[in-house]
Amino acid sequence: MTVKHSTDVEAKDVAAGKDTTIQVLISSQEGPNFALRKFSMKSGGGMPRHTNTVEHEQFVLHGEATITIGDETHHVKTGDVVFIPEGAIHSYENTGEEPFEFLCIIPNKDDKITIVEEEGC
Repeated sequence: MTVKHSTDVEAKDVAAGKDTTIQVLISSQEGPNFALRKFSMKSGGGMPRHTNTVEHEQFVLHGEATITIGDETHHVKTGDVVFIPEGAIHSYENTGEEPFEFLCIIPNKDDKITIVEEEGC
């Protein structure tokens, strides 16, 4: 069993992200089936178009952003939930003035992340 406070977990920069950090709140070593992560994006921050080989279940804790999943763009805000299927191209942009923060739950499987080039590049 693991009990800790989120502020005790180190926030690390997301390599492909802009002004974005990740905290692994429950790692694959702690939870047998799922990992729990918290992402934080400063105003104007985000993550480029990419795919993952695992699904994502997300809950928006604070702020607002534009999330594109496939060909659909969604404006999300505090309290919204998001499901991103494995393999779906998706991206994030904090469109608000405040930090955008969300929890992201993923299954404990190998996850290959692939950055997707913008069309026309």
